[in-house]
Amino acid sequence: MFLILSLVTLFIRLPFFFRDYIDRDESTFILLGQSWVDGNLPYSVLWDLKPPLTFAFFALIISIFGKSFIAIRLFGALLVIVTAFFTYKIGLRISTKKVSFWASLLCVALLSLFGSVQGVMSEHICMAFFIPALYLIATKTNGYWFLIAGGLMGICLMTKLNMAYPALILGLYLCYSLLKDKKTNSLWKVFMYLLGILIIISLTILPYYLKGESLLWWNSVIMAPLEYIEARRYSITKLAPSFILIGSLIFLAWKKEIISFKNKTTLLLVLSITGVMLSFLKGGRINGHYLIQVYPMLALIFVLLVKHYITIYRPKIPKALFLLLLLAPVESYLEYINIIKNKLEQGTFYNGEGFSIPRYIMENNLETKNIFFLGYHIGYWPLDKLPPSKAATHPSNIYRDELYPFYNTSRKNSMDELRYIMEELQPKTIVIRKNKRIFDKKEIEENEYIEAYLKKHYKVSANVENATILQRL
Repeated sequence: MFLILSLVTLFIRLPFFFRDYIDRDESTFILLGQSWVDGNLPYSVLWDLKPPLTFAFFALIISIFGKSFIAIRLFGALLVIVTAFFTYKIGLRISTKKVSFWASLLCVALLSLFGSVQGVMSEHICMAFFIPALYLIATKTNGYWFLIAGGLMGICLMTKLNMAYPALILGLYLCYSLLKDKKTNSLWKVFMYLLGILIIISLTILPYYLKGESLLWWNSVIMAPLEYIEARRYSITKLAPSFILIGSLIFLAWKKEIISFKNKTTLLLVLSITGVMLSFLKGGRINGHYLIQVYPMLALIFVLLVKHYITIYRPKIPKALFLLLLLAPVESYLEYINIIKNKLEQGTFYNGEGFSIPRYIMENNLETKNIFFLGYHIGYWPLDKLPPSKAATHPSNIYRDELYPFYNTSRKNSMDELRYIMEELQPKTIVIRKNKRIFDKKEIEENEYIEAYLKKHYKVSANVENATILQRL
């Protein structure tokens, strides 16, 4: 099964190994990973709103394979394979091999297709540890396995902090089991689970403690996300559809007696989904790639529901439907065509502005001191340059005023930061997205300032694919 899932995952994700830019978050993780390899702890030189083990994943790959997009995407595929395989293993606890197989394939598709999930997101990393931890909790009885489960959960938390909610709910479930069973072994399992989590968290603090910078870890990993959550919330109308759809799916499966909460594994799946959805509610926002954190558990329940209706109504499924299933990864097919076309036209399989912009800059000897990418900021990586400031590590962090207290800078808000970069550093070269607004449409003052400044002080040097390169007058 592991081999089958590996082949399917690699086939779907392979063409994206050669595309540079899929999501801005992934680009930021790569930059912070490279900075760590260069000897700088996360948050000290570059900064982003994620726990440190997200950057450790990229730093480990870069330290072994160098600046290789293929290596990063290959290990991203491995994360999907591990998640899908343990989804299959969990499925065997509640249903048949056939149901588990289709659920694991659905898991691969949901974690590999459609937009940003084609890259390597922090959600991919955290689920590759969460699902195995969930499997151990569901299947093992020896306390030492719960130490491993806790360790895996700790890695999950230090990759994606909102996973503290399902981790806590699973811990409360273990406490409930302790009160119900009244066995010393149950107390031992709870203790080992908690110990495993605390060990991992402590290990992420240790490098900062040794450098006397524990406060940097605390402010960046704990306090900054709390401030961000309070400042950036979606309206309830944006949150409602996901909650209604997922809640209805679980309710229908329970009402039809397809799932039973008396089954330990099923209960753990539902508790995990509940924990993740509570974290979304608390955070006040759901982006598309956030749902990676519920897809593996939800895939099992969805496939069980489909099996139920097929069994009852016994519809005659046309063979053409199976051909449609082969068309599901249409994005992959299109990307295969794209890389072949790029090879014929450009002489390389690699495609995207992350390759073409740095290549153009180097071929034309453009000035790269304080170069400022307001789009396609992965370009810093092949040029071996740093963003002009901590806030500019991820371009959207520039206009997140609530985060400035954590940048350890004298600038207090986005306008201060923009004036510092544009008027004091005065980058000779700036890269923007062609014919696109610089910042989010809600950032009216920032957009007006940057657009007016660029119009007055810069000229277009070149248009490279979907990017525009500007040179200071």
